[in-house]
Amino acid sequence: MAKILLVDDAAFMRMMIKDTLSKNGYTDLYEAGDGAQAVEKYEEIKPDLVIMDITMPNMDGLEALKAITGKHPDAKVVMCSAMGQEAMVIEAIKLGAKDFIVKPFKPDRILKTVSAVLPQA
Repeated sequence: MAKILLVDDAAFMRMMIKDTLSKNGYTDLYEAGDGAQAVEKYEEIKPDLVIMDITMPNMDGLEALKAITGKHPDAKVVMCSAMGQEAMVIEAIKLGAKDFIVKPFKPDRILKTVSAVLPQA
């Protein structure tokens, strides 16, 4: 089963994505509360996919994305954004993000994105 790292400074957002994924068979789930923790956790667990918020304290999602894809060009990262962050989403895609999910999250959109980005087992 794929390892998925969920990165958001809002614990309830991580919980919502985790709940959606775990109800659909994804059980190897890890969490980080900001970009700096995401970079550390990425090195530790080498996840198959990272789902990461753009706006976070300490190190934002764009900086963390740049750090991860700079060392691991094949990293699969999906960014989460709020409405009105189109410029940041475009920047994230340029930095190597594979896709993005707009908040508020819809479970179907999360699952569709995860299955499109992860290699099929």
